[in-house]
Amino acid sequence: MDFLASLAGWIWHYGIMFLLVLTLVVFIHELGHFLVARWCGVTVKAFSIGFGPEIYGFYDKHGTRWRFAWIPLGGYVKFIDDENPASFGGNARLSEREGAFQSKSVGARAAVVAAGPIANFILAIVLYSALNATVGLHILPPLVDAVVPNSPAERGGFKAGDLIVAIDGNKIERFDDLQRIVGSSAGEELSFTVDRGGENLVLKATPNVDEQKDAMGRTFRRGLIGIQRAIAPDKVRTVHVGIPQAIMLGISETYGNITQTLGGLRDIVTRRQSAEQMGGPIMMAEVTAKVAELGLEPMLRWIAFISANIGFLNLLPVPVLDGGHLMFYAFEAVRRKPASERLQQMGFQVGLALLMMLMVFVNFNDIMNVWRRLTGAG
Repeated sequence: MDFLASLAGWIWHYGIMFLLVLTLVVFIHELGHFLVARWCGVTVKAFSIGFGPEIYGFYDKHGTRWRFAWIPLGGYVKFIDDENPASFGGNARLSEREGAFQSKSVGARAAVVAAGPIANFILAIVLYSALNATVGLHILPPLVDAVVPNSPAERGGFKAGDLIVAIDGNKIERFDDLQRIVGSSAGEELSFTVDRGGENLVLKATPNVDEQKDAMGRTFRRGLIGIQRAIAPDKVRTVHVGIPQAIMLGISETYGNITQTLGGLRDIVTRRQSAEQMGGPIMMAEVTAKVAELGLEPMLRWIAFISANIGFLNLLPVPVLDGGHLMFYAFEAVRRKPASERLQQMGFQVGLALLMMLMVFVNFNDIMNVWRRLTGAG
């Protein structure tokens, strides 16, 4: 009984905020598909937030059914000739109808499919840009406050007061940049350019592999060189920027989110990071609730981060996802005719199987971590 009460409390505390965030990001994604489909003359039968039985819905003047469903972990836009929400396996007879998606040119179909991820990228850029223009940038300079004894930094010759200006030729403007590069470079020698009393020096250090557990109990590995940052409030600078620079920074931050995700996937594949740290909806719900406690600005930046990553993950060349459709459309554009229905169905089945296995794996990780925390096991 105590466990069920704890579980109910967990769902209420973490789930509601996450569902609101996810609904916004999914709505923007599907709205991208919807608007470009309308622009291309495709008839849209349904615009759904969530899957399964309908909670509430209505028809617009074009005959599209707008609906909210009981399983709020995604959504879809359904066209007049779709046999399923994934838009695979369109019926040949239905494809001959006016407004059918499959009757459009390969370029139009690719535009409709790509519009969803692009809408997610636009949302991320807009949020980052708006925050940069209104709140400004909070910058903690990459200043060495202290060097840990017997660390790679000490062996490399770092001293307190050093200002790190570049790593392997990449300009470093804030301590976050330093953490990101060092954290993803465990075991790799890095070349640091530091400003020491107005003189530029080049120091070399190889980050150690440090294995830790995050707040959710997941194991992760990161590179550390043994530098402590200055955390005094007077060290943090708030820089106000104009709108053009805010937009450019928004684009850069969105791109940084994507490269960070790519690096994480690479590290998991190469076993530099444990696959245990991969999480699904439960992990995202927990992080969302914790970020919400920090205030509006961190929450908006978290929404931008989620949106950018959902856009990127949907572009992976896996059938079922938008990237899988684009892969088949590229094949069609080069070959001048669509892939055979058998090949598309095989691709769909393989992609669905891969996606289901991934979902089972990440949700198993989530459930086991929640179980350990609620029961005190492990």
